[in-house]
Amino acid sequence: MGKRPQPPTLDDLAPDGHDVAADPYPVYATLRAKGPVHRVLVPESGEAWLVVTRDAARAALTDPRLRNDIRHSSSWHDDGGHAIGRNMLQTDPPQHTRLRRLVAGHFTPGRITALRPRIEAIATDLLAALPHHGTVDLVSAYALPLPITVICDLLGIPASDRTAFHTWSNALVMPENPERATSAATELTTYLAELIEHKRRTPDSDLLSILAATATATATAATATATVTETGDAPPTREELLGMAFLLLVAGHETTVNLISGTLHALLTHPEQLDLLRALPELTGAAIEESLRYNSPVHATAFRFAAEPLDIAGTHIPAGDAVLISLAAASRDPLHFPDPDRFDIRRAPNSHLGFGHGLHHCLGAPLARAEATTALRQLLHERPTLAFATDPATLTWRTSTLLRGLTALPLHVG
Repeated sequence: MGKRPQPPTLDDLAPDGHDVAADPYPVYATLRAKGPVHRVLVPESGEAWLVVTRDAARAALTDPRLRNDIRHSSSWHDDGGHAIGRNMLQTDPPQHTRLRRLVAGHFTPGRITALRPRIEAIATDLLAALPHHGTVDLVSAYALPLPITVICDLLGIPASDRTAFHTWSNALVMPENPERATSAATELTTYLAELIEHKRRTPDSDLLSILAATATATATAATATATVTETGDAPPTREELLGMAFLLLVAGHETTVNLISGTLHALLTHPEQLDLLRALPELTGAAIEESLRYNSPVHATAFRFAAEPLDIAGTHIPAGDAVLISLAAASRDPLHFPDPDRFDIRRAPNSHLGFGHGLHHCLGAPLARAEATTALRQLLHERPTLAFATDPATLTWRTSTLLRGLTALPLHVG
């Protein structure tokens, strides 16, 4: 058999002059109309099968034959220079189960409820620092510092290091070029390794200290007994601790930045919905859910790989092939969401896939919801005259395989 022809990118499939980064949804609609699964070329990553309908996405998200571990890829040779440790997004059961169990108890709804006063206090302080008149970039002044402060508080990242951390994080999840991504990975790996060692030697009450201490204690016990159970209850390795710290820090703020700013953008471009929310602030939670559907900040899953030949919605996937599940496309499937391109904060039911589905459903979903609802409710209460300071059509969206969000959101605040 001859070599398969190179498939198109999403840009190749867009009409001439259409900016896919600014609005990918017409391309997804065209693909959905043709079928649930398509072969595409992902720039900088290679070829993959793109899943674009909700039924096919849910099925793929729970198919145990699709693995997250890159070693199931037919093109895998090594992990390259971009991975920081081995984290939950890169593993499958039983390793994934063991790693998730290490932190799951810290992100329960009860734990997040206890964090709400702190989240509210951070939002209050950020709003108090905004000018009462003029133009402000709501991304850098509000949508970004709120979740990064919360997750850094939770994990024990010193305040003086948070700006540098976000710079590294952004270079990794939305890389401008491979060289910058590689250097950011090296710098962040060094920083996290030193921080974890510091937490191990001088622990505090933060999550990183708890993880470092647990790892040390468990490793000591494991050495003494020289046993590791078949259920995967092995002590976390240095690589796993690095991966856990990296994933929690990045996932703990990058996605929520996009959720807060994306929700505000959707409301301002749909003024009748903004008026409805102002009249009925109890709909704030529903507005966040509709934003997760309408403008998914997590655009797609991490790549998954076929551990064996399989079928997704009638499409044959050879063993070793990469599969990319588009949460954004699935959440605008007209078979499940009537008038899917309409932003409607009263939409019900709203079974979007913004936080994924199955084993890899977002661990931090309760925290993201708490941060976004608090941020939106307090912002609209304190600043009732928000308006675009520029034509919304000129705003820039940054995209990666995983994420999509505004680079800036300049608004009149008074």
